[in-house]
Amino acid sequence: MKISVLTGRYALSGVPLAQMRFSRALARAGHNVDFLIGLVNACGMPPAPQNVRTIVLGKARVSSMLVPLVRYLKHHKPDVVFSAGDHLNAIVMLAAILAGSRAKISCSSRVTPFDTYSRVLLSKGWVLKWVMRAVMWRADVLTCVSRDMVLQYRQVIPNAPHRCIYNIVDDQQSRQRMMESVDDPWLLERIGPILVAAGTLEPWKGFGDLIRAMSLVPVEIGARLLVLGDGSLRDELRALIDKLGLQERVKLVGYVDNPLKYFKNASVFVLSSHVEGLPNVLVEAMMCGCTPVATDCPTGPREVLQNGKVGYLVPVGDEVAMAGAIVQAINAPTAVADLKEAIRPFSEKNVLMQHFALLGIPSQYEGE
Repeated sequence: MKISVLTGRYALSGVPLAQMRFSRALARAGHNVDFLIGLVNACGMPPAPQNVRTIVLGKARVSSMLVPLVRYLKHHKPDVVFSAGDHLNAIVMLAAILAGSRAKISCSSRVTPFDTYSRVLLSKGWVLKWVMRAVMWRADVLTCVSRDMVLQYRQVIPNAPHRCIYNIVDDQQSRQRMMESVDDPWLLERIGPILVAAGTLEPWKGFGDLIRAMSLVPVEIGARLLVLGDGSLRDELRALIDKLGLQERVKLVGYVDNPLKYFKNASVFVLSSHVEGLPNVLVEAMMCGCTPVATDCPTGPREVLQNGKVGYLVPVGDEVAMAGAIVQAINAPTAVADLKEAIRPFSEKNVLMQHFALLGIPSQYEGE
């Protein structure tokens, strides 16, 4: 089957990485897969998944992808198109209408609609909402990456038909990458419990909250925190670490191309976000054996942690509660069997089966 997977801009972050992983899974299942990218960021071209053709359209804006997508759909005639992100989803559906494409289309939403759409007349979010309502009939399936997001869409768009399907997180390549060696001295020393956090250093990730929480974790526990990632708040967060005297307890590692190997060598993963779609990084850390501590932010962490059954949930921005949960996670880690069961819905097999079932297409997993 000819399948196209789309992302607006390739960067080393959640949505494009999830789409690349999805492309890889479809190719492994025996399909002819194109991975279409609007533009590649400074991080460079993604590693080409085996048996996947990568096509870069060279368009910085999602709206400018419309004409190339119309041409692509007319010329290549895919059987199925998977896209992610509401702005791109709208363009894909419009392109399919203009091209007269007969492809089945599955559009996934990755960000809460409360942040995507607006009631302000003629604002960008307001226009997008009405464009989406006009073209969403063309999608065969509309999905969200968390159950809470499905409920939110039904508040924003009356009778929204969205269904929940998680991203693929647990696959063979990820399992291999988490076994790679690390050379960070804190991990090599293995003195005291190691905590890890990862994400772009931006306000909505709440890393300032996490650093302040670390100042409340008793020194005698010996816990140290590695923060993986880069962003606009790097200097501000470094200054906060210095101000609180945490230089020996908190380290900003910067960008790493394989966070999984850090997770595998840590005890606790902390998600301090103020908002998420579905935090893949939280699932990745659990796959690597980390006990999770996460803010109860919209949307996703409560679902992933099963209402706190397989980890520790804390209120957003509550540094005292976060510090307490970190201590609990160190003293009473989540059982490996519970972590394994919690990430099962994010396996390659389960996710592909759900997508194909909703599209009415037989999959090689049927009958297993």
